[in-house]
Amino acid sequence: MTEPSAAAPASPARTDLPFRLLALVWVIAGGLTAAVTGPLGLEHGSWSAAFQVLVGGVLQGVLGIAQHGLAARAPGRGVLLAELLTWNLGGLAVIGGTVLGAPLLVDAGGALLVVTMMLMLRAVGRRAGGPTWLLWVFRAALVLTALSIPVGLVLAHLRAA
Repeated sequence: MTEPSAAAPASPARTDLPFRLLALVWVIAGGLTAAVTGPLGLEHGSWSAAFQVLVGGVLQGVLGIAQHGLAARAPGRGVLLAELLTWNLGGLAVIGGTVLGAPLLVDAGGALLVVTMMLMLRAVGRRAGGPTWLLWVFRAALVLTALSIPVGLVLAHLRAA
């Protein structure tokens, strides 16, 4: 076995690690939510569990991993922190607004999710590196999310009326 020399370049920071970890937390929380709210018959339980798993977990993980694999240079800590905060606070606001019947809170959460997607688009840029399939996954996730947000906002307002 050889030891790396002191002159060997450091491996790039895994900028997707926080996205992966938070995605896992959201998926576990969604599973626990489903386990608890089903037997209790809570009104928004299954919706909340699905949102946690799909939006908080799967989409956050996919977008974070894709951004890491596609960005020509890693986003700075400030950008990563902004992405993580806006996505996770946005998700919490959507859930809280739905459960409380507060559509304006849902709107604010949806807006935060859009901010995250804009930050990620900017971080990846036009000259995205990485495999073509990953770029298509990234784009598809953004398009599907961008299309679903207005639908969810309209539904939140209709339910509250």
